Amino acid sequence: MSAKELAANIKLLILDVDGVLTDGGLYYDSEGNVTKRFNVQDGLGIKFAQQAGIELAVITGLNHGAVEKRVTELGITEYYPGQREKLPFYEKLLADKGLTDDEVAYIGDDWIDAPVMVRVGLPMAVKNAQPEIFGICKWISSKKGGDGAVREAISFILDAQGKLNKIWKKWAG
Repeated sequence: MSAKELAANIKLLILDVDGVLTDGGLYYDSEGNVTKRFNVQDGLGIKFAQQAGIELAVITGLNHGAVEKRVTELGITEYYPGQREKLPFYEKLLADKGLTDDEVAYIGDDWIDAPVMVRVGLPMAVKNAQPEIFGICKWISSKKGGDGAVREAISFILDAQGKLNKIWKKWAG
């Protein structure tokens, strides 16, 4: 099946954070606090997905206050921080939501994401993912993580479901 055919069935999109929603950098201020940079276009894309009825979840290896703040701002309630073993949380999401693997997409960039990516119906990667991740993906963004890759992935899914043009027309008038 093509990536577009797989995307037509997606009901849940799971996101990694570092290297996907961010550029993967750890920025330290003079007091040693870490800050993160998020792309506003990714955030708007997440809102479009939510409006179109696609649920979102975040499973991330790090536990960081800036990420929690951003996830909360975006209205994502399924948030699992500090999880280096992501598969149990993926299985919990499937059970809680009554979904099958084929109804889930996951966007990742590194080895920590692989156990979930090999299970989901639509494994997706950002342009600057690790080479091994490309080998298990059905779709790869043209953008790097933190640079609008999530928005691109969401647009791809919405287009495959025939929903993107309707959302665009709402904005374009």
